Amino acid sequence: MKFAHFSHVWGKPDMTAHARYEQLWRELELCDELGFDYSFCVEHHFRPDESWMSSPALYAVGGNARTRRLRVGVMGFVVPLHHPLRLAEEIAIVDQMSGGRFECGLVPGISPGYFTPFGIDYNFRKSPTFEFVNYLRAAYGEAQPFSFKGDNFTTDSALLAVQPVQRPHPPLWMMSRDPQTLAFCAENGINTGYFISVSRAEAGPRYRKFLEDWNRHGHKTKPNIGYSTVVYVDETDENALERGLQRASQAYVGLLPLAERGETFQDRLMRQRKRFEERGEHSAAKIMSSMFDPNFMLQNELVFIGSPKTVADKIRKASEIGFFNTLMCEFNFADLPEADLMRSIRLFGEEVIPALRGYEPF
Repeated sequence: MKFAHFSHVWGKPDMTAHARYEQLWRELELCDELGFDYSFCVEHHFRPDESWMSSPALYAVGGNARTRRLRVGVMGFVVPLHHPLRLAEEIAIVDQMSGGRFECGLVPGISPGYFTPFGIDYNFRKSPTFEFVNYLRAAYGEAQPFSFKGDNFTTDSALLAVQPVQRPHPPLWMMSRDPQTLAFCAENGINTGYFISVSRAEAGPRYRKFLEDWNRHGHKTKPNIGYSTVVYVDETDENALERGLQRASQAYVGLLPLAERGETFQDRLMRQRKRFEERGEHSAAKIMSSMFDPNFMLQNELVFIGSPKTVADKIRKASEIGFFNTLMCEFNFADLPEADLMRSIRLFGEEVIPALRGYEPF
């Protein structure tokens, strides 16, 4: 298995943005020391109550500058919000600045609120994301200056000043549970994965199909299939539950829609549930409207909380059901004190990773 530090870079009401970023670098430096494989951040916009990370390229440059071995990347660029030529230039420069340690996630974007202030149509986002994969390959191809004409992008005779270290491009990721997107990823050799909102029991068959398609297309390497959730490790199960469980149930409050005038917390939960129900994602609707109940989270093992042995056992079981081989750990959540945060990361790195490193779910 492989292991990633994952961060929404949640805003902290008792910290300045600068202090929050400095804490983030301390987390990455410790992960680098302990042998984690990756570190990823999101690209979110316009929600100071939620994420303070709207520039993932800066995160990747800052994180790679403070580490020696860790592969720091994004999960991912919201492609429709970027001009494709500018984004291709940026990815190449980030890869050069990191010495070829950059991992490049691409996503169409999940929230309409990211799109409206930019004047971009939220309903037209998947096609440009898919097309950008071919755009990158043209931009970094042998024919230079390059030209590209697609359904969404047109570039005539552009010469990039900088090409990426990694050829033909940095490793690509596209987190998705959508069958169409998974088929596209399998055909194009793109790593994938999913978040806590997706039922692992339902996810397993989808990603087994993804692996079958991947192998059918003849890729020479095994794909990474990621799973992202909250992780908290302490010396004992009792300490972990006492310090981590209630906080874990508050980790994703920022993903709820903003409260409208007169709305209660329960109203926001119901709006969230309705959003997923309307998309036919009934299991996700249940998870996303119940994840603020600590008992629900614990009983369904949606978060991995406990002693090193307990957490390792939970991860192994979950990966067998949910069919993932890369765990993306959100260690910093709610108001978890930094001493507990860093102890959790250290215990995970020193005891959980060695217990699972040789385990291969597929």
